[in-house]
Amino acid sequence: MTPSSTSFDQLADRILAGGAASPEEALAVLRADDDELLPLVAAAGRLRREHFGKTVKVNYLVNLKSGLCPEDCHYCSQRLGSQADILTYTWLKTDEAVEQATAGLRGGATRICMVSSGRGPTDRDIERVAGMVGALKEEHPQVEVCACLGLLKDGQAERLREAGVDAYNHNINTAESHHDEIVTSHTYADRVDTVTKAKDAGLSPCSGLIAGLGETDEQLVEALFALKALDSDSIPVNFLMPFDGTPLEGTWELSPARCLKILAMARFVCPDREIRIAGGREMHLRSLQGLALHVANSIFLGDYLTSEGQAAEADLELIRDNGFVILGAPDGALDDGPEPVLAGVASHDPVKRRRGAGTDASPNA
Repeated sequence: MTPSSTSFDQLADRILAGGAASPEEALAVLRADDDELLPLVAAAGRLRREHFGKTVKVNYLVNLKSGLCPEDCHYCSQRLGSQADILTYTWLKTDEAVEQATAGLRGGATRICMVSSGRGPTDRDIERVAGMVGALKEEHPQVEVCACLGLLKDGQAERLREAGVDAYNHNINTAESHHDEIVTSHTYADRVDTVTKAKDAGLSPCSGLIAGLGETDEQLVEALFALKALDSDSIPVNFLMPFDGTPLEGTWELSPARCLKILAMARFVCPDREIRIAGGREMHLRSLQGLALHVANSIFLGDYLTSEGQAAEADLELIRDNGFVILGAPDGALDDGPEPVLAGVASHDPVKRRRGAGTDASPNA
């Protein structure tokens, strides 16, 4: 397939008629000329609008336990031996977790992602999170909860489902053929096993990737087709945030155009799945974040696990200014909002989170 505006539209036509993109076509999308960027986004946007209309799903992260992780994931600021200057704290209390989640809901989120660092939860940890979920849903019965607690043991996914958890996130992060280059403390099969456990327990599987880890184009395609095979309902697409103090410090492989092509490829490969612009969007998409929303249909509001995002008001402004509405909001509407907020990144080292969970400062929501 020779990339062109005509061929992208033809690919979209075929997918809309019930067809599927091949690995070769996905690779061609990824390698499209920058001159074809707008036609590519327009073609992928047709698939987005067919399945999600003008809605954007807004998610909010609550980092229940930060840092102190024994795992060796080279991209992670919370990894074993990380020298990154991040917040570290043990488990939040239930009332603290509910307070943080409530701030995100007030800010416009409809899904709360409850995350903890570590290889995987003990049964005691599962009960702790179950209590948090119960307390949160007692105050906010309509909230959707996604848990992300690491590798699961038998029976733990079922307990989370029983407690009211709706989805479970565990990213494959990269292609199987690249996995051992970036992680040494667990296997790719371990990750797939956890996604499978979650799905078998009735939890909505949420699994995605991180781009910019030194993978090849072919490995990005491999990862997307693996996520399709896993039947992931929502696919977070993260862009590497190269924290100082981690093995990938100084790694800078992505451009805004490259990120848009990755998101477009994800939409062509998984046309009816939630494609979420996740960590690193402000740093790597920069002024093209709005254009990316015409391909993806989901974002995180405010801050990430260990880094700050742009102001929550700017996230809502981004949605509104591009003609979208929040999924699940009353009538999907956004009000006129605050005065415009401009956000930029002055350094390639992420701004470390110093507010919200684990601090006395108000959360970014």
